[in-house]
Amino acid sequence: MKGPELLAAEAGILRTRVGACWPGSHAVFRGHDLHQEFHDADWMDLYVYGITGRRFTPQQIKLLHGIWVNTSYPDTRLWNNRIAALAGNVRSSPVLGLTAALAVSEARIYGGGPGLRAINFFYRARKAVDGGQPLRDFVSAELASKRHLYGYGRPIEARDERLPWLSGLARSLGLADGPYFRMAQEVEAILMDLGKPALRMNYAAMTASLGADMGLSPRQFQIFRVPLFFAGMPPCLVEAAQKPEGTLFPTPCDGIAYTGVGKRPWRK
Repeated sequence: MKGPELLAAEAGILRTRVGACWPGSHAVFRGHDLHQEFHDADWMDLYVYGITGRRFTPQQIKLLHGIWVNTSYPDTRLWNNRIAALAGNVRSSPVLGLTAALAVSEARIYGGGPGLRAINFFYRARKAVDGGQPLRDFVSAELASKRHLYGYGRPIEARDERLPWLSGLARSLGLADGPYFRMAQEVEAILMDLGKPALRMNYAAMTASLGADMGLSPRQFQIFRVPLFFAGMPPCLVEAAQKPEGTLFPTPCDGIAYTGVGKRPWRK
C-alpha cells in the first residue's frame, strides 16, 4: 500500500505502540501505566526506556547520568551556551533561548555529530574485525579515506579532561570491560603507534563505546545524547540576564576583520 491509499488508511487515527493519555484517568507509557509503575522512577530510567523500550540496570543508569554530568560546562564562550546567554541578555524567553542552544548542539564536527559518527565507526570496525580484518588495517584504511576519525582528536588541547572521570565511573560500576570500550582504547593505541599523537580519544569515542556496550543503536545513542550539554546552559542564561541588556559580547566595528568591498557611495 502506498500513495493515496496509504494516506487514507492513516487519516483520522493514530496507531501507536509508545503510549497515550486519557485525561482524568491515566496515561500509558510503552504499555505500562505511567503513574502506577513509573511514579518513583529515575528520570533517566524513563528517558532511555522511552528511547529503547527496554529497562537498564541501576549501574547503567548511573553511568548514563555520568555521561551527561561530566560535560555540563557553564562556559558562556561555548557555541551553544553562547546562544542561551545571548537570549537571556536580550530578555528573550528562556524556553526559546535554551531550545535554540540545544538545537545547535548537534553540530557536525563537534557536539552531537561526532558522537553519532563515532558509534557508527565502532560498529563498522567490529563487523570488519569479525570478518577477519585486523583492527589496525581498518583504522589505517579509515585514516587514508577520511584523514581523521570521529571520536579521536580535539581542537585546542588533545587531552580530554573528562575521560579520567568517566572511565573511573565506568570502572567503579563494573562497566569498563565491554568489547567496544576496549576497542576504543585499542584504536587510540594504534593511532599513537601510527604517529598520530594529536588523535587521542575524546569524549565522543568514550561515550560511544560505552553506549555500544549497552546495546544502543546509533539512532538510540543519538537521541540519548540530545540533552548532553543542557545542564550547562541555564547558568549562562541566568547570569547573562542579570547583565545590562545588549552588553554580552558586544563587538565594535573596528573589531571586525572585514576584507570585502571597500567604502562606496549609495546611489538613489
